[in-house]
Amino acid sequence: MKTAFSIAATALVISAGSAMAHDEEALRMAPPGEPYVKVSDALPLPEYIPGLGTLFVNPEKLPAGPFLAYDHDGKLSATVYMTPLEELQNGTAYDGLGIGNHTVSNVDIYYNAGHPGVDKPHAHVVLFHDDDAKSRLAE
Repeated sequence: MKTAFSIAATALVISAGSAMAHDEEALRMAPPGEPYVKVSDALPLPEYIPGLGTLFVNPEKLPAGPFLAYDHDGKLSATVYMTPLEELQNGTAYDGLGIGNHTVSNVDIYYNAGHPGVDKPHAHVVLFHDDDAKSRLAE
């Protein structure tokens, strides 16, 4: 039993480390570089979405993301996840999702009926990375 616990604890530490292993500095300003693409270049969405900003995503991580949200000055302001409600209801778990910045000042979660890229009803989970991020993205 003790060995199983030790193995599980080690696996947790390794997976947490890999989920956090990215260069936050490289993501701090837009564009974040590969493998991220600007959402508005790939889908019929505006370049800047009030409340979310300019979004970048790794297409291989759809639908959940993370979507990196940048303000008008190109500063990373939020990390956004878009999790389809039907998939959550059917037991899909979105584990080990990446994050743009490990500093999170507050979180919003809200319903979205669907849009290009994530067509089905889903929840937006928005991690704001500083106290002013929400107001900067609202403009």
